[in-house]
Amino acid sequence: MDLNLQHKHAIVCGSSQGIGQAVALELAQLGATVTLVARSEERLQKSLLQLDVSSGQLHKYLVADFTRPQEVQEQVEKHLQEVGQVHILVNNTGGPAGGPAIDAAVDEFEKAFAAHLICNHILAQAVVPYMKKAEYGRIINIISTSVKQPIKGLGVSNTIRGAVANWAKTLSFELAPFGITVNNVLPGATVTARHHALIESKMQKTGLSREEVEQEILAGIPANRFAEPHEVAAAAAFLASPAAGYINGVNIPVDGGRTGNL
Repeated sequence: MDLNLQHKHAIVCGSSQGIGQAVALELAQLGATVTLVARSEERLQKSLLQLDVSSGQLHKYLVADFTRPQEVQEQVEKHLQEVGQVHILVNNTGGPAGGPAIDAAVDEFEKAFAAHLICNHILAQAVVPYMKKAEYGRIINIISTSVKQPIKGLGVSNTIRGAVANWAKTLSFELAPFGITVNNVLPGATVTARHHALIESKMQKTGLSREEVEQEILAGIPANRFAEPHEVAAAAAFLASPAAGYINGVNIPVDGGRTGNL
């Protein structure tokens, strides 16, 4: 199985922590040169030091805030002009706050739409010309199992994640003739900062203890445990590899069997 990513360049968003950081680590281990993207330069610098360089890679990072799409566009376009190539794009951004959809303010949807779909689209438009030239491209979106089965209490996230999934499916039709695949990885309950924040929020709203909230979540997961970021990252890394060249336009849940449909 060809998992070798030597001489491949990857841009990984939200890669200063959590799933994004884990994806960057996996891609670097497979030989890719990785450009990290996130808003905290301090965390980016720490993440950069963890990346494998055994294949002679020269990793970089970009500071960009996904609440400011114009900033994301400027930073990435400048970077691409400097390096002249990219083969892998991993779109990954922290999800919006929880709460019922009916209670959400209109600007909550607008902000989430900009940070997720608009920024994803800006990035795709920036990298696709380089992928076409290389005749190799992998666009991987880290979304959520909510695109298959909405999650209670995550009204804005459910809505926006669904839009991103359909955008990705549409792109998969358009870009396949150029050797570019577009796929979505759907993490379930994964031990990240967002996971802890959602648990804390539910504790405050319900008065339940952390253990009670966690047990309530685990009751719906056949594997009876939460995922670790590296387990989600492994799926993304495979999709980025030459071995996954004929996998296109799919949603792959990494959720311990929680999603209740195919």
